[in-house]
Amino acid sequence: MSTAELAPTGTAAPGPLAHDLVTRLAALVTAAPGRPRQASHAPFDGALIGEVPTCTAEDVAEAQRRARAAQVEWAARPLAERRAVMLRYHDLVLERQDQILDITQVETGKNRVSAFEELADVAMTARYYANTAASHLRPTRRQGALPVLTRTVEHHHPKGLIGVISPWNYPLTLAVSDAIPALLAGNGIVLKPDAQTPFTALIAVELLFEAGLPRDLFQVVTGAGRVLGAPLIEGVEYLMFTGSTATGRIVAEQCARRLIGFSAELGGKNPMIVLADADLDKAVEGAIRACFSNSGQLCISVERMYVEDAIYDRFVPAFAERVEAMELGAGLGWDADMGSLVSSDQLDVVTRHVDDAVAKGARVLAGGQPRPDLGPLFYEPTVLEGVTDEMALARDETFGPVVAVARVADAEEAVRRANDTDYGLNASIWTTAKRGAELATRIQAGTVNVNEGYAAAWASHDAPMGGMKDSGVGRRHGREGILKYTESQTVAVQRGMPIGPIPGQPLEKYASLMTTGLKLLKRAPFLK
Repeated sequence: MSTAELAPTGTAAPGPLAHDLVTRLAALVTAAPGRPRQASHAPFDGALIGEVPTCTAEDVAEAQRRARAAQVEWAARPLAERRAVMLRYHDLVLERQDQILDITQVETGKNRVSAFEELADVAMTARYYANTAASHLRPTRRQGALPVLTRTVEHHHPKGLIGVISPWNYPLTLAVSDAIPALLAGNGIVLKPDAQTPFTALIAVELLFEAGLPRDLFQVVTGAGRVLGAPLIEGVEYLMFTGSTATGRIVAEQCARRLIGFSAELGGKNPMIVLADADLDKAVEGAIRACFSNSGQLCISVERMYVEDAIYDRFVPAFAERVEAMELGAGLGWDADMGSLVSSDQLDVVTRHVDDAVAKGARVLAGGQPRPDLGPLFYEPTVLEGVTDEMALARDETFGPVVAVARVADAEEAVRRANDTDYGLNASIWTTAKRGAELATRIQAGTVNVNEGYAAAWASHDAPMGGMKDSGVGRRHGREGILKYTESQTVAVQRGMPIGPIPGQPLEKYASLMTTGLKLLKRAPFLK
């Protein structure tokens, strides 16, 4: 970001965003004139970042009207034109990364490398779907009812208007990465970003417009989910939601009443397994990233760690020592290993979980304290031992920089305990590649990483990503990540004889001929 876009500051934390920047971004929100404003504050120091309109149900309806009108023309454009927009967007995101990273850090409090992960994911998603949308969406020949005589083709049409409700923890990528395949499929978008992080979402959307996306096609409304969620769902054909499991259940009920499709990535209590044949040095570094990226505020981060007995007394002290050495910081440089939490609510949850566990007998091996000397929302990366089921930390999602380590006898116990949860989003296994791949299929999670924490599966954009059990419904990424935004249509053209009796043919004769034909078709190798 240029120095003109950060206001000066005399503190260690970065200054607020410049007034002209936040004013320009706030103007992208669809809101009637005179709406009250809601403020966004910087987690690093509590400073005011800027204000956006507090939208109403009427603003949501207007956003839907505009996007729906623009979608008709957009869907009529050749896919090649839509693809070109996304390739330009890919380049703009990479070219403007300093500006984007600064805004993301100022608004979320995360460290720079975590912000860069978001940015890289946006670029990778744009590239992947720009390069694969044609193959995913093209009409596909299917087996017809009668060989040669029935020509059957599957088509995919845009659903129309897609609603996206995105969270605060990854406000850049989750605001636009789910929208990119929907746009390429010919849909319009209405986005409601989290009230805590509107400006990160808005800079992502502004660059889409700069890349050539029609202005009315992508609408943004800002405000509280409890106010805007229901009217948003009422006026779309499909909803993509990322957030808590509790809110996901409410969203699912609302979508079910309208009989519209939805996809949801929800909570997780993700396990990591470290076995005796793992490379311990790599496992320690991998665990740091798996547990503390984005200050642990990551749906797919690790909160439970199961270490095989044979290496427990070597691995756990080495891990705790490495955690104690982590650098926390509030600046915009690349030196901080971890940044701030995003809000006082998150700090309260982390503090409550750790204090409850310690009061009930858990032992702190590293961290365990807030750090107000660094900023109002900092909490040390924390490792706990001796966590038991009566502690909230054992089963409830903490969503912060806290991991519980436990000793297990062998891989069998590790897998059993990893699966002993209502969640099933992500998992990590550290062992030999072959053994890890075999064990991974026994883990009840939508993604499993072998000798990696989360990034290998997440960044494999050609493969589906999502949760089992209480961790979600549907998938993002891959073929499923774009086809969910389409309506499948089967067109069958019958030639020659009909599928039914020829006029005047005895029905018994028709049934006999069909029976003979079906028996012959069973033996036809090209129909297997």
